[in-house]
Amino acid sequence: MLRSIKSFYDKKIALSKPETGITDKKATDHALRLATAALLIEITRADSEVKAVELEAVARALDKKFELAPQETAELIELATEEADGAVSFYEFTSLINKGFSYERKRLIISLLWQVVFSDEYMEKHEEHYVRKIAELLHVSHRDFIETREEARPNF
Repeated sequence: MLRSIKSFYDKKIALSKPETGITDKKATDHALRLATAALLIEITRADSEVKAVELEAVARALDKKFELAPQETAELIELATEEADGAVSFYEFTSLINKGFSYERKRLIISLLWQVVFSDEYMEKHEEHYVRKIAELLHVSHRDFIETREEARPNF
């Protein structure tokens, strides 16, 4: 497993160019992808169980944001799950994202979180609390927090 993670990093992340919106040269593309993926994994854990539909939504969100091949997405999710398992708080991920992403990119992350929350067609209070906390840590306005929720909310 470690060999596959190292291979993924060497082939796809270490050689990639910084994405548009990165302002801090120290914030690498790899770390930003990993931080984003870890937050998406964390939101799947907000309710009582991690559902397959939520993990599928995470994969779609990462593919949409980073344009990865399916195998790359799977490897990023695996690595992000390990990072999330070892994390003490959201701050580890949000502080890096704050340094590396523009406001619009951070707003997109909140939108992706909502898509994962609504993927099972049900929002528990803990899920909303987690998204609100992450939005606050990313300095995303309350207005944008609400707008992204309403844009992502399915009609059920």
